Amino acid sequence: MTKTDTLKVTTPSDREIAMIRSFDAPRRLVFEAFVKPELLQRWLLGPDGWTMPVCEVDARPGGKYRYVWRKAGKGDMGTGGVFSEVTPPERIVCTEKFDDPWYEGESIVTTIFEEQNGRTTVTQTMLFDNQATRDGVLKSGMESGVAVSYDRLAEILAAQCA
Repeated sequence: MTKTDTLKVTTPSDREIAMIRSFDAPRRLVFEAFVKPELLQRWLLGPDGWTMPVCEVDARPGGKYRYVWRKAGKGDMGTGGVFSEVTPPERIVCTEKFDDPWYEGESIVTTIFEEQNGRTTVTQTMLFDNQATRDGVLKSGMESGVAVSYDRLAEILAAQCA
């Protein structure tokens, strides 16, 4: 793995978290992995041991999504939201709110896909209601779960591009 193949987390403002990761795959394939349930269920799992038995995605403005993750002994964790913008293969904007909120309110998630020389950089920015919520999310360990998920996505994309 090269340095650009690792997750970089920044705080562009007092209410935002930005996560940046590059993938050795064309933008079209990376974008599809963010909107196709059969792909999301393979990579968007966080730490080992979790599954995603519910993955519903209506990727269009006004469409909704719903994810439920499950881990033995831990129960279910569900989230969902509404897409406000879907511009294949460039950009997705949606809300995110958890069933049992582990952070206050809902966030607005903007995901940008940029391709250069066959590699795609994904920048996902989460905008929270306030700085305290953002700081709580940063301290939650979310970063390690995203990193593991993105590593899985890189493996799936590598197999598709082989």
